[in-house]
Amino acid sequence: MSSSMAERGTAPLVEVCNLEKRFPVQRGLFGRGVGQVHAVDGVSFRIAASETLGLVGESGCGKSTAGRTLLRLLEPSGGEIHFRGEEITALNAQAMLPYRQRMQMIHQDPYASLNPRMTAGEIVGEPLTIHGVGLRAERRERVAQLFDRVGLRPEQMHAYPHEFSGGQRQRIGIARALALNPALIVCDEPVSALDVSIQAQIINLLTDLQEEYGLSYLFVAHDLAVVEHISHRVAVMYLGRIVELTDRSTLFEAPLHPYTEALLSAVPVPRVSARRRKRVILAGDVPSPVNRPTGCHFHTRCLYAHARCRAEAPALREVSEGHLVACHLHDAGPKLPLAKPA
Repeated sequence: MSSSMAERGTAPLVEVCNLEKRFPVQRGLFGRGVGQVHAVDGVSFRIAASETLGLVGESGCGKSTAGRTLLRLLEPSGGEIHFRGEEITALNAQAMLPYRQRMQMIHQDPYASLNPRMTAGEIVGEPLTIHGVGLRAERRERVAQLFDRVGLRPEQMHAYPHEFSGGQRQRIGIARALALNPALIVCDEPVSALDVSIQAQIINLLTDLQEEYGLSYLFVAHDLAVVEHISHRVAVMYLGRIVELTDRSTLFEAPLHPYTEALLSAVPVPRVSARRRKRVILAGDVPSPVNRPTGCHFHTRCLYAHARCRAEAPALREVSEGHLVACHLHDAGPKLPLAKPA
């Protein structure tokens, strides 16, 4: 699959500029504010039509929050969101309705994301009802078509979520996301709760749907093997910031950020390949997003950190065509000497 936006020959479908999302931390009987959780801290990226951008990182790095803020399910604390060239950052609920039809979401947990009191057909048809699309018979026909397209039998429309397996429930979630013919789907770890064999089926289904309908995906995940299979480009997040962004093959073959190297070194590989891979063990835990390190957020765990890393946050900059990294090791100026790993 082609990886660069230029090769796809289109303007970005979605563009996010310096997106921020902060949550207040409150304590005491009267909810006194004592700080803020910087869940998303100045994130910028683009997604072209028919492209999948993988968003990866450890748990708690802010990737799911970034996806929800992009869809305005969470209100952004700063930055801009553009959809097909139109800024939607501050639109009210009424003005957002047309855009909500074009941007949908597939949730992580197929057991929790479906209303147990509704039949599967009602769940898939609910977006059509809310947005007043078609007559009742037309909506019923549309739902039956969606069931068939995602690999479910139309007669299962009358069953309830508890009557389905986990993989089937995720297919219901996919059908619901497709109901309004969206252009963008945010996939929030859509296979992490499924068995490995079912994961492959769902990933193949998402790939086929993308080719058939020209869908764009923001694919949020922590499993790099899944991201490598489905993504055209990959953005790596650490503590609310994107630290590296490039095409899939470049990221997996020639990562530049020390954090990306550490993530990739932890991916299980065949024994022959493992002999050629350097194992990177990160020291310590991910710092709290309430009390973030100064400078580069990663410097507390980085093998190559220097004084500049502790004092100055590196900008996400392009170091080669289509390859962006936020690391002083790859600045245009004088290179920092590499520290020797302990």
